[in-house]
Amino acid sequence: MRTVPAGITRLIGNTPLIRVRLFEQEFPDLEVYAKAEWFNPGGSVKDRPALAMIEDGEKRGALTQQKTIIDSTSGNTGIAYALVGAAKGYRVKLVMPGNVSSERKSIVTAFGAEIVYSDAGEGSDGAIQMVRELVERDPDRYFYPDQYSNPANPRAHYEGTAVEILEQTGGRLTHFIAGLGTTGTFVGTARRLKEHDPSIHTIAVQPDDSFHGLEGLKHLPTAIVPRIWNESFADEIWYCPTEPAYDLARKVAREEGLLIGHSSGAALWAVRRLAQTVKKGAIVTVFPDSGDRYLSTGLYGRR
Repeated sequence: MRTVPAGITRLIGNTPLIRVRLFEQEFPDLEVYAKAEWFNPGGSVKDRPALAMIEDGEKRGALTQQKTIIDSTSGNTGIAYALVGAAKGYRVKLVMPGNVSSERKSIVTAFGAEIVYSDAGEGSDGAIQMVRELVERDPDRYFYPDQYSNPANPRAHYEGTAVEILEQTGGRLTHFIAGLGTTGTFVGTARRLKEHDPSIHTIAVQPDDSFHGLEGLKHLPTAIVPRIWNESFADEIWYCPTEPAYDLARKVAREEGLLIGHSSGAALWAVRRLAQTVKKGAIVTVFPDSGDRYLSTGLYGRR
């Protein structure tokens, strides 16, 4: 008889690596793979660091049942906090920009978390500033993981995402591409991949402007730079425009049945740009979430 995992959090990680064939006709010698992170129970890559940060807080004694988990989020980490908090019996309070998609707001509240909205025009930085003010006013009330500064964030990818990629590819990947939000996915994964093989070429992707439509990604030159960001693990940093990322997200949905989000479209933009240069190799990227939580944003409402 097979053993059944005890609790939903045990299902976080070990997501499939999917072959993406969007560019095969143009680049037949190039293999492209993507970690399908929407297979996590909370629907995104953020389940990994959320669980890691909460369990780290428990181990350190910083998180107790008397405290409320609080953090700023553009959506996916908030959903992950809400899911893990519900599973472990913690109260969760989230500061989110007012323009976060309605789907993500609804999912967070479905898990019983409280939302405080920051100014939409200030983006994720406004949410960061607001959560810091709330914690400063009543520090004993909250456990503040601070996903932008917490080393448990990239460690979740160092110990999980990267190890899975190496196992799933047999370690033969030549390039790794990931977007920059908190930067944890890129930093943790790239660090571990570089330790395995320093020749693996790593490319970090961010929006090309501070006013962009790539939810979940940060334009670091004009944003509060996460403390966990470490540029030394990036061989290159590319700046992605919004519309081409949208176009590729729609294209892969219609041609391969992969309904992906904004930041996954940015990853595909970087894959295509890289393919035009290298033409052969094995590229691995990360699709952070599914497009089903962006249906109200217009990502799939345009042609």
